Amino acid sequence: MEDRKPVDPPHPARDVTEHVGYRLKRTAAALRGAMDKALREHGLTVPQYACLELLDQQPGLSNAELARGAFVTRQSMNVVLRGLQDAGLIFRPASADHGRALPAHLTAEGRSRLDAARSVVYAIERHMVDTVPQRRLAALLADLDRMAAALGG
Repeated sequence: MEDRKPVDPPHPARDVTEHVGYRLKRTAAALRGAMDKALREHGLTVPQYACLELLDQQPGLSNAELARGAFVTRQSMNVVLRGLQDAGLIFRPASADHGRALPAHLTAEGRSRLDAARSVVYAIERHMVDTVPQRRLAALLADLDRMAAALGG
């Protein structure tokens, strides 16, 4: 049996469940599960919803820009965009004016579906955020931003 050298934890913790990364992942998984369930009733997946939100804020984004914003690969975003286009929720030109990027835009049905889905997603986030004292919310958001930036995100 080989000798194992102890590694100091990044902060005091009795076990892995007390690590910040574990807690972040647990929270993200709980949020994703709640969103999956709620969005299913609107015929959307979480990446599809994220794509609709991004296009509502910034019409004309490319596949690569949408993939970055929705935290999926470009290949996965191709599938998402195809599904949204087939459902009549977005439209993209058949060919690009310049380059290879096909800018995507919401259709009227896409806006309508987004509005309905947004209300349930915002209710989930409100339920989650209501557990944090209001006076601490800005600090929590700033801390999360700093953690992401420290990791290059």
